[in-house]
Amino acid sequence: MSDAISAPTPAPDEVTYPSYLRLDELLALQVPRSEPEHPDELLFIVVHQASELWFKVILHELDGLVAAMGRRDTGAALWRATRVNALMRIISAQLSALDTLPPQRFLQFRGYLGTSSGSQSAQFRAIEAASGLRDEHFLHVLREHGEPPAVVRRTLERPTLQALFLELVAAEGTTPEALYTGPGPSQLFFLAEALLEYEQQFALWRFKHVQLVERVIGPGTGGTGGTLGARYLQRTVSQRFFPALWEVRHRLYAGHGGPGEPPPLAAVGATGG
Repeated sequence: MSDAISAPTPAPDEVTYPSYLRLDELLALQVPRSEPEHPDELLFIVVHQASELWFKVILHELDGLVAAMGRRDTGAALWRATRVNALMRIISAQLSALDTLPPQRFLQFRGYLGTSSGSQSAQFRAIEAASGLRDEHFLHVLREHGEPPAVVRRTLERPTLQALFLELVAAEGTTPEALYTGPGPSQLFFLAEALLEYEQQFALWRFKHVQLVERVIGPGTGGTGGTLGARYLQRTVSQRFFPALWEVRHRLYAGHGGPGEPPPLAAVGATGG
């Protein structure tokens, strides 16, 4: 695989688990602001800091996915997409920790958050941009906080994942429809399905985030930093990264008459029946 690297040089003997991971610095970064310190604020901080760490890894893997598709290495792209999906499942699951934060207890330290808001996460905005959000509403949201950070501008300057995938499909001399109606599943087919899984995992994270916000502060309450809270988040659940792959499904079934007419056997085989 083209992503392979040479064997690393052995680390010096003085490197230890705490020093390699810089645990002293890492564990000193959780600084509650409430006075006296609220017992639930540490959990709130850790979940969000951990999310930012996972965002960093997801961006790294998306860079690898973009590079693999750019050099038309379908196998490497599939591997990267599979890893991104695993990371999305992790970041979605960790939100459940905040389900244990009752609304009255969050209210006790919410005022110490100031104007901070998840909408200010540059890494999350970069993931959205890299994945495919380029509509005017999204760009307006970015501009609300001034000039987009460098990590966001970098992802905005390159093609979306859908554009890169469609270029890869065209380079193989086929079409998205043919991936689902051909003689059998190909690597491109599995990559298409992995990309759709990514979009679904992202939407699931958004949905769980909406549910969490509504559970903690209510559906009509504004978020921190003057945001719309759950009302804004609810609008984002239906955002699409790969509309072309969803359109394939529409065309596939729109051309088969009534519900009693089965699709071609080739299509059944390609989708696993």
